[in-house]
Amino acid sequence: MQDINDASKLTRRSILKRSVGTAAALGLPHAGLAEQSSKSPDTRLWYRQPAERWVEALPIGNGRIGAMVFGGVDHERLQLNEDTLWSGGPYNPINPDALAALPEVRRLVFAGRLQEAQALADAKLMGKPLGQMSYQTLGDLFISLPTITADPVRDYERALDLDTAVATTGFAAGTVRHERSVFACPIHQVIAVRLVASEAGSLDCDIGLRSPQSGTLTIADDTLILSGRNAASEGIAGALRFEARARVLHEGGTVESRAGEIGVRGARTVTILIAMATSYRGFNDVGGDPAALTRRQIEAAAAAGFDRIAAIAAAEHRRLYGTVRIDLGRTAAADQPTDERIRLSETSDDPALAALYFNYGRYLLIASSRAGSQPSNLQGIWNDRVRPPWGSKYTININTEMNYWPAEPTGLAECTAPLIAMMRDLAASGARTARDMYGARGWVAHHNTDLWRATAPIDGASWGLWPTGGAWLCTHLWDRWDYGRDRTYLASIYPLLRGASEFFVDVLQRDPATGHMVTNPSISPENEHHKGVSICAGPAMDMQILRDLFDQTAAAAGILGVDRGFVTQIKGLRARLAPDKIGMGGQLQEWQSDWDPDAPEPQHRHVSQLYALYPSHQINLDDTPQLAAAARRSLEVRGDKATGWATAWRINLWARLREGDRAHGILKFLLGPERTYPNMFDAHPPFQIDGNFGGTAAIAEMLVQSRGDDIVLLPALPSAWPNGSITGLRARGSIAIDLRWKDGCLVTATLISAKDGARMVRLGKSTLQIRLHAGRPRRLSSNEFEST
Repeated sequence: MQDINDASKLTRRSILKRSVGTAAALGLPHAGLAEQSSKSPDTRLWYRQPAERWVEALPIGNGRIGAMVFGGVDHERLQLNEDTLWSGGPYNPINPDALAALPEVRRLVFAGRLQEAQALADAKLMGKPLGQMSYQTLGDLFISLPTITADPVRDYERALDLDTAVATTGFAAGTVRHERSVFACPIHQVIAVRLVASEAGSLDCDIGLRSPQSGTLTIADDTLILSGRNAASEGIAGALRFEARARVLHEGGTVESRAGEIGVRGARTVTILIAMATSYRGFNDVGGDPAALTRRQIEAAAAAGFDRIAAIAAAEHRRLYGTVRIDLGRTAAADQPTDERIRLSETSDDPALAALYFNYGRYLLIASSRAGSQPSNLQGIWNDRVRPPWGSKYTININTEMNYWPAEPTGLAECTAPLIAMMRDLAASGARTARDMYGARGWVAHHNTDLWRATAPIDGASWGLWPTGGAWLCTHLWDRWDYGRDRTYLASIYPLLRGASEFFVDVLQRDPATGHMVTNPSISPENEHHKGVSICAGPAMDMQILRDLFDQTAAAAGILGVDRGFVTQIKGLRARLAPDKIGMGGQLQEWQSDWDPDAPEPQHRHVSQLYALYPSHQINLDDTPQLAAAARRSLEVRGDKATGWATAWRINLWARLREGDRAHGILKFLLGPERTYPNMFDAHPPFQIDGNFGGTAAIAEMLVQSRGDDIVLLPALPSAWPNGSITGLRARGSIAIDLRWKDGCLVTATLISAKDGARMVRLGKSTLQIRLHAGRPRRLSSNEFEST
């Protein structure tokens, strides 16, 4: 089937030429959902013209299904996604030669024969196939309004309200006001579209479904049914069946099928309910029935009716989104359309744009990661291709982790459920990789995975031969515990922590030059220490991640009162891990040898050796000032500007160093047109959603930081945000925090904990030891800190 990319025949220029007058002047009514839309510059994206490119369209989603809404006038396009529609099927990529070749690769690495080691690793250790499967688009729903083209268009506006999770398009054509609303309901599992015309009998439209996938379109009365199979990839046959249903309901007028479309004539309102599903039930089970599932979803949604679905969807979205509110101040720049604000952001004073970016990141996480869905991938759930950049997979050497950085501190812990579920899958598939590739117990995952939970190394040794992806993901398991302090949850995820630790107990090697225990073979993610050579032993990031893994596993075992012998073992092994080192240039070394000056990319996008500073707390200004200074030097060498996600990481790192103005300067670059598309998607480029999530986490990090039972208030508040407030941020220990500041100084902080306990609270150089009681707010003023 043909994939049509032309969203609208009405161009940006023609819209602006036709836009004269206002709806108020015409006396035209607005649709109900449009009336509810927020006008706050902190919570609303809006534009004066339709989207011409995919990165101008507006995303809606319920975690599992999503759409990009273009807001065309006479031609509307909704590009559709379902989160289990990936290429291929269940497969085992482990290279059968890997286990036998591994000792020789290790020997060559320790002998310093790194080029030979990398060549052998490429030949014998890498996965078969070398690549993984891709996340794919399902297709497009098109709506044509044939009678609009002859009429002048006035008062055009399209918007995305982050508070209600509704995308709206409104305009006047002739004497008729048209309003269009689109949202994704997480309860009824449908995307709902409502078209409303101000005059009865004035709405004509044709609705069609098209897809680049292999499939067929049928029409049953008022329902379009698109059925097909997913594509093969990397020699792996497609194993999934999929189906999309679009049911057309109308008030007034008539409905009929015509040339592969459903036509409506003379209506006042038209409602389209869209359901999508595949036969995927698990990474080793493709026996689901997408036809039965979509049929049930459409029938239930139609019985409920549009207004009820809309109310339920908004309430369910607000249950998560409404827990945090942010105000960083407002200037006249906030009154401009979103694309104009982005274009001028680096030269204008627009603090509300940072607040909008923060809110948008939270919106995107809710829309792409809910219990029962797949985790948010490289593009969340929004992808218009069958072969997207980097397969739109799960890149777990930074990008997947970054997607979930804002979850805990911004009150969206519930959104981590799909990540935790995927880790349970990875522990199962990764146990096979550990056994067959390494001869080890436990489980392992390398730098990438996909819907089929592949865990073997891919792409080539210089990118994929990195065994600590699963270990890094385990830190998110610990964060969920540390923020919530739920012992039942900790017991449920402890086997994952233990299994990841057990693997490294078996595979760590003694470095004959130093006596330290190191990973071998490994790489420092995606960076070469010499031209064409990445393979090494014990890169700094591996050692840092393993210190966290062993510490967190031991702490969990202690809380649960289990595995004393194993705890003794991993504590002893942890003490023998190679330590962080400071190089001759004063930088934090990325590798065991001081290769940083020889690395071919001194401003490489990855800053892997700084994991210990952020997201970890191993390096900090208070306990390890020399290492913190070395980390600062490494940041200076790397530079402030990088790809979108790498720029976001840099902001978090400078925030952790408590340098608010430096962090804010980089944030302005992230919010500018080089790194943010008109729809506020992060520009890697191309689009990757991790930059959005990393930027959201960075703003939270500038306002509150926590480690263990210590909390730091306004640690990196920039001078550009002299007055502001935030409510609902989270700190470790099950604490919610509200802050208000004026003239760059704290006015009040209110802490409320779900559990009793003592906390140390820092503001600048002052600290307070306080006692919190469950459910009882504790209000702190700046005067209390001044007296310490």
